[in-house]
Amino acid sequence: MSDRPNILFIVSDQHNAKVTGYSGHPDVRTPHLDRMATEGVLCRNAITQNPICTPSRVSFLSGQYCHNHGYYGLSGRNPQGLPNIFGHFRPHGYLTAALGKIHCPEYWVEDQCDIFHDTCHTSVGGRSQEYEAFLTERGKLELEDHGALPEWGARGRQTMEGRPSPLTFDESQEGWIAHKAVSIMRDAQSRGRPFLIHCSLPRPHQCTAPSPEFWGLYAQDRITLPPNADHDMQGKAPHMRETVARWRRGDWTLYEPHGFEAGRLRKQHGYLGAVSQVDAAVGVMLDAVRDLGLAENTIVIYTADHGDYASEFGIMEKAPGICSDAITRVPMIWWSPPRFAAGKAVNSIVELVDISATLCAQAGLPAMETSDGKDISPLLQGQETEIHAFGMTEFAWSKSIRKGHFRLVYYPPRMFPQEYPAGFGELYDLHADPYEITNLYPDPAYREVVQELQTDLLHFMMETLRPNTVNGVNTARQGMEEESPYRYRFRTWSLADGKIPTAWFEQATTRNYI
Repeated sequence: MSDRPNILFIVSDQHNAKVTGYSGHPDVRTPHLDRMATEGVLCRNAITQNPICTPSRVSFLSGQYCHNHGYYGLSGRNPQGLPNIFGHFRPHGYLTAALGKIHCPEYWVEDQCDIFHDTCHTSVGGRSQEYEAFLTERGKLELEDHGALPEWGARGRQTMEGRPSPLTFDESQEGWIAHKAVSIMRDAQSRGRPFLIHCSLPRPHQCTAPSPEFWGLYAQDRITLPPNADHDMQGKAPHMRETVARWRRGDWTLYEPHGFEAGRLRKQHGYLGAVSQVDAAVGVMLDAVRDLGLAENTIVIYTADHGDYASEFGIMEKAPGICSDAITRVPMIWWSPPRFAAGKAVNSIVELVDISATLCAQAGLPAMETSDGKDISPLLQGQETEIHAFGMTEFAWSKSIRKGHFRLVYYPPRMFPQEYPAGFGELYDLHADPYEITNLYPDPAYREVVQELQTDLLHFMMETLRPNTVNGVNTARQGMEEESPYRYRFRTWSLADGKIPTAWFEQATTRNYI
């Protein structure tokens, strides 16, 4: 077995971790993911670092928490100096490719890839010309409907409505990405190069318009809604209550019959079909890995950038994401039969920032010095151990922390100054209440749990912070001139991203300024 495994890193957009066959969902069909979980390692408690696209992607591609890389919104300027896995693996001989919905800051991924195709419109250059030419040849360019239902014009933008797509699976972004990845695998194999291929599948993110073969898998009159679908929203945050009220008005529906009840069934129908479409794309790529004889030396990861409510609480998409386990917990499977413990289910907390650190360790590459993530290889190899005491998801003014079977969300006083001038929180016991129906935060019986998790959150935010300058920790360090990860700029040492790593704090010459 080579010391440099191939890597196929598959990410879907907005996949609720409960909506998989292997997790026991009553309706959804995901045979390829189910097989992957049976043959690989299933991480049941994988936590995303942010509930929307760009911040989450910057986190898992760089290994940094949001409060260190600083991205909390969509797109944005290039994070000058911040390494990502493409730029880290490429100098070690890897062919690097990014395909699909990339949705990162400008030129951060593009400049580090040998092959780059954004099939959406989320990168500087717009949609991949190759994918556009592919659709044009088939007369389908104007029918592509991941981001909008084109027949509805402006009303069709980012709709939550569900209907079958006019595109077949092979014409869809998921199908095209999967087949393109297979072509790249073959090419890399013929040239004797290891590959790092990142396939970012746009679905099941809305529009919920799966190809006909996947829409047809489900009967709308037999769809099961989640048990919290009609929750009265007691104990929920103000912005979540407002969001639910807006969806329940039903004025977003486009098709007959109108109204919330019919609309959410169409949306759920489309969401289930879109999950199955993603599953089919995973199947195409995994089958190719097996058929090409690459299974002995290829690591395949499947995860999502964040979740989706999937009709929980009557919400049709992901906002406000910080509020719910449906968004902050994501599916995660690691597959490499020779390397990992087949059929292992891991209940320990893992985070998306851990992916880059683990891939470096598995490939025998130096660690990314700027990464906050941890190597979870011991879990993948069957060991029972704790990698993280808790997992953290964050927006700028709201934080979620998952520890054991509890999940805490905290909002500072300025978040809801009128309703909750002293601040507001949510606490859920996910073992007893997996659909987060009862907020335990105000219950005196859970005061100690709340205080423990708030203290953990405070310590975490302080002890993982990577500042630009700190007196006492960044004075001249012997031998650093020869070590390439380090930079010296006007009397200050830092890593390549210009930040001070937290490990240096323990070596401070004085603690007067930390």
